Amino acid sequence: MTLRRHGISDANVMAAIEAVPRDRFLPPAEANYAYDDTALPIDCGQTISQPSIVGLMSQALRLDTSSRVLEVGTGSGYQAAVLAHLAGHVFTIERYRTLQEQARARIKALGLTNLTFVLGDGADGLPDEAPFDRIIMTAGCAEIPPALTHQLKPGGILVAPVGPGDDQWLIRMEKSRDGRLETERLLQVRFVPLVEGVAREM
Repeated sequence: MTLRRHGISDANVMAAIEAVPRDRFLPPAEANYAYDDTALPIDCGQTISQPSIVGLMSQALRLDTSSRVLEVGTGSGYQAAVLAHLAGHVFTIERYRTLQEQARARIKALGLTNLTFVLGDGADGLPDEAPFDRIIMTAGCAEIPPALTHQLKPGGILVAPVGPGDDQWLIRMEKSRDGRLETERLLQVRFVPLVEGVAREM
């Protein structure tokens, strides 16, 4: 798999993806496809994004080793693990307990320690830890939840798939120093929808 042909040019992002073994984040039935550039099913009806999308989203965040990042949707933990190689600290929210516990165990096994796992509704963000330098959503929504834009630091960047139904665009939103939000469309994508509400046991 050649990341450069997908528009990924940041050497740090490429190194982070190479450092994270994607097969560790998949159910056994999908492990043979771990290094194909395709989304794959995981538990709870969710998916793991293809490596090129993980790379593009990580690159769009423009991370450095001091960045405090909020990830909405831990899922398998793969994106969180990549972010952990690039940022200072990653706060990751998941509403399915099964997925959260699996992701925590995988990431612990890789020796990554700069993450905080939270079980809850990602649409609410984490007000007690805000503001964040960067926010990333790994599930699609018709519009960005207001709580997340409020928790983004001035000068910060938010990356998310946004749009109704199948008409989703990956967007990068930057918050100016005076609080204005400027949005740029990056490419068309298709993500599972953001599910709001109380955390689920499954």
